[in-house]
Amino acid sequence: MALLWAGTAAASTPEYADLSLEQLSEVTVSSVSRRAERLDAVPAAVFVIQAEDIRRSGATSLPGAMRLAPQLIVARADANQYAISARGFNNVLANKLLVLIDGRPVYSPLFSGVFWEAQDILLEDIERIEVVTGPSTAMWGTNAVNGLIHVITKSAVATQGVSAEAHAGSTERGAALRFGGEAGDDAHYRVSVRAHDRSNTEQADGTALRDGADGVQATFRGDWSRGDDALQFQAALYESTIDQAPVAREVSGGHLRGQWARGHDDGRATLVQVYAEQTERRQAGGFGESRNTADLVAQHEFEPASGQHSVVGLGYRHSRGRVDNTPSIAFEPALQDAAWSRVFAQNQSVLLPGLELTLAGNVERNPYTGTEFLPSLRIAWQTGYQHLAWASLSRAVRAPSRIDRDLYQPDQAPGGLAGGPDFQSEVANVGELGLRGQPHPRLSYAATLFHHEHKGLRSATATPVGLQWQNHLEGYTRGLEMSGSWRVADSWKLAAGGVWLRTRLHASPGTVDAGGRRSLGNDPDSVWSLRSAWDITAWLRWDVNIRHVDALPDPAVPAYTAVDSRLAWQYAPDLEVSVTVLNAFDPSHAEWGASPGRAEFQRSAALQLRWRL
Repeated sequence: MALLWAGTAAASTPEYADLSLEQLSEVTVSSVSRRAERLDAVPAAVFVIQAEDIRRSGATSLPGAMRLAPQLIVARADANQYAISARGFNNVLANKLLVLIDGRPVYSPLFSGVFWEAQDILLEDIERIEVVTGPSTAMWGTNAVNGLIHVITKSAVATQGVSAEAHAGSTERGAALRFGGEAGDDAHYRVSVRAHDRSNTEQADGTALRDGADGVQATFRGDWSRGDDALQFQAALYESTIDQAPVAREVSGGHLRGQWARGHDDGRATLVQVYAEQTERRQAGGFGESRNTADLVAQHEFEPASGQHSVVGLGYRHSRGRVDNTPSIAFEPALQDAAWSRVFAQNQSVLLPGLELTLAGNVERNPYTGTEFLPSLRIAWQTGYQHLAWASLSRAVRAPSRIDRDLYQPDQAPGGLAGGPDFQSEVANVGELGLRGQPHPRLSYAATLFHHEHKGLRSATATPVGLQWQNHLEGYTRGLEMSGSWRVADSWKLAAGGVWLRTRLHASPGTVDAGGRRSLGNDPDSVWSLRSAWDITAWLRWDVNIRHVDALPDPAVPAYTAVDSRLAWQYAPDLEVSVTVLNAFDPSHAEWGASPGRAEFQRSAALQLRWRL
């Protein structure tokens, strides 16, 4: 049966850097073309975070695990909130990076981004995280302008038995319990529960910020397969309380997801997925949002001719949201029903031995600007020396959200900031050049040059009724992404990478921007990281992660270098004890926000226990 984009692998994929040339050709990723492809043949900038990488990092949250992808810009804003993006425009309300969990988009139509504090997934359940930088709108739709993050969880088959995890440290405590079982020869299931308790962060003067949080999540997954058919079912419930003045912020919700897949040996495969989600947010000051979302996607892959492979599909998403307006922030109308629909297609053709052309396109209709056309062209040249050179041209769009059109501030009218009734989509025309290879069984590398030409970016424009969001900023972002790994010895691996970014934005001719540029994001010129994984003995492992982030310009945040270290002892085959130290050589540093009220992240330590039966 063909492997499909939602991920149905029954066991953990081995680490990329550990593979021989023969094994490398068997590794698959599924987030570029919505179908399984060999990693060494994918004409896109892709980085895979494996389950073992997450475990050895000592990460305790999904955003923390994202730091393992050197192409991502990850900044922690407080105890719960993160700013995560690729290729610029980073913000806690970042809106150009699509995030999926098992094919389920988790962005909010309120601002086209992700509430990271609500994605409290159990890290032990993750099979891998596929990070694709560069436009992915041709196959995944609007908002995947700068890339996508796809979190793929393990099947129930791979999580049988009992496992437990607990960690406690100076800034966070948490625990999780999971049980997996069988329901006949063809069906497996797992249930898990996870709880966390995070302490307040502090300002530079030692004053505690009210951002501590506690929460719990319960999940269920079932997998059934027989012959060419496979079924998945997932359910989750969560709630979290986050301290905030004058009252706590409350986040809760749940979802149901079902998927049917049928694959055949001749390359044909069909997938249908449906999910429903309900979320609740209650902010300080009385603002809140309740949202119900339903989503359906169906796709079929086939081989129309020799040397060709095609994927066609359609999707429909409906969301009903109600906001509780306040005098300082409001949306009109308070109740909104909105729908998005799309059809997409892709064809991959072998032009010559080793030379492949990929044409893809997405026609998507949104409730604000109508129909958008999102095309992509990719060409790849696979040499006989385990090297892949590729190039791409894409048109990507970030469609308007509620904050762009429907926002207003009643207590500041007529001078407050409001959504623009004529706000249009932000457009990026993107060119990429990439090279990937494994010249030696112990050495691999990847590099991508990119140039994004932006038009119609969000600006704050003075009008007779006050400031409005309009589309008067334009310019470019360009840069270089690199990553590589080296298996120095059988017991020692090094991995390094980074991104170098240049952004130049200006108001379009004849217009003036009154502050919209600052709302687009705050990006460093470069981010780089170095990781070392050393198996000192068969039962003692030492991991060191070093990351450097250049200074942020506005608001100014100083550059910093953080060193995280984890020492793990395999006390017994089923019991691991580890100690993780974060910011080992740095008393404290800020990552986001304006001084003096921003959070400073101090040196911290945590003890973690993992037990499997």
